[in-house]
Amino acid sequence: QVQLVESGGGLVQAGGSLRLSCAASGRTVSSYAMAWFRQAPGKEREFVAAISWRGGRTYYADSVKGRFTISRDNAKNMVYLQMNSLKPEDTALYYCAAKLEFGVTSDSEYPYWGQGTQVTVSS
Repeated sequence: QVQLVESGGGLVQAGGSLRLSCAASGRTVSSYAMAWFRQAPGKEREFVAAISWRGGRTYYADSVKGRFTISRDNAKNMVYLQMNSLKPEDTALYYCAAKLEFGVTSDSEYPYWGQGTQVTVSS
């Protein structure tokens, strides 16, 4: 079992930055690939970014490429999402998820999820 807890969400103006954190716990959590997803009101949950278990590989949705950076610190069992140049369309509930395989973009394939943290970007 893997437990995930997100934090760091909030209200920010367009063009601003936020850093989301995901604290992971459980057996061999450092062996899992990690990902961030988001869900805006009235929309389906969508993939944002993923990172391999060692952190050597990352993958981003086109909508956030060049603005968001995913990283991890396995010594601390933490995963981060640095979000820069935020846009109103980035407003959503952001979720951390874990899966053994890297690079999976379908949310239905992830067995472990956090409760989410809200990001609101004002124009």
